Amino acid sequence: MDWSRYSGGVLDGLALTPGEAMDVLRSPDDELLAVLQAAFEVRRRHFGRDVNLHVLRNAKSGICGEDCAFCSQSVWAEAPVARYPLQSVEEIVQGAREAAGCGAVKYCIVTSSRAPTERDVEVMCEAARRIKKDLAVRVCASLGLLDAGQARRLAAAGVDRYNHNLETSRRFFPHICSTHTFDDRVATVRAAKSAGLEACCGGIIGLGESLEDRVDWAFTLRELDVDAIPVNFFNPRPGTRLAEARKPAPAECLRALAMVRLVNPDRDVRAAGGREACLGHLQPLALFAANSIFTRGYLTTGGQSDDADRAMIEEAGFEVGLIEA
Repeated sequence: MDWSRYSGGVLDGLALTPGEAMDVLRSPDDELLAVLQAAFEVRRRHFGRDVNLHVLRNAKSGICGEDCAFCSQSVWAEAPVARYPLQSVEEIVQGAREAAGCGAVKYCIVTSSRAPTERDVEVMCEAARRIKKDLAVRVCASLGLLDAGQARRLAAAGVDRYNHNLETSRRFFPHICSTHTFDDRVATVRAAKSAGLEACCGGIIGLGESLEDRVDWAFTLRELDVDAIPVNFFNPRPGTRLAEARKPAPAECLRALAMVRLVNPDRDVRAAGGREACLGHLQPLALFAANSIFTRGYLTTGGQSDDADRAMIEEAGFEVGLIEA
């Protein structure tokens, strides 16, 4: 397969088709480097060799009433995770100081819940105001399902980006969650964008979905015109409904990243949760498709330190991106 034809078409302004996206996911391991090179040509056009660092803050943990099959923070799971209410404004701001100190361009504040309470929104708005007053780091909030009024309040307080992942395709979504719908998630993404927030919206590779589901998910993200796409790789958590599922293979993860890049050429594509567990020694190859990564771990699992991630980025021939204004 001439994969340069795929990247060349995208660089010429042609949209990748669903059939071409399936070709990427079905490509043989012998052609993996060529597929990644095609993704890299597109990534380089829009982001050069910069890799932006993002840091997560689990600001409210383990008390979510939703039944997402993969999530250890659900009250339906029997997972050994920390359980605590919303942290204080000062705790959240201190996390931002630490994120800025390691060179993160975005600080992502996450709460486990179906939707934010009035107090959650108040605390998040006050934290955002203090962060934006004192620190050169952009703020992303992930508080669950959001309505238009809440979105406008967050934007007015200085929140730059709102995260709410689709997780998977519309067809497969009912297999992983029954307490809210795919359309609920789409509505939240649209509310965020309507309020002037950037939309960060991705999903998880390896929940049991088909290749067709992965393509449908990537094209839905394109249709929603999201600004950032975190691509998570399923790392089964003890005590969840999917605890016995297998992790996706490294090549499978890398093909998915390449496909997402080619379908959404100028978006912030992030190698997100499960990167270390699923990619192992092939982690540096993710940078040929992704232009950002989470560092210092995830919500309930650890990850590489920012020092290790910086070394990985530089040894692979990339550069840590500068803090955005």
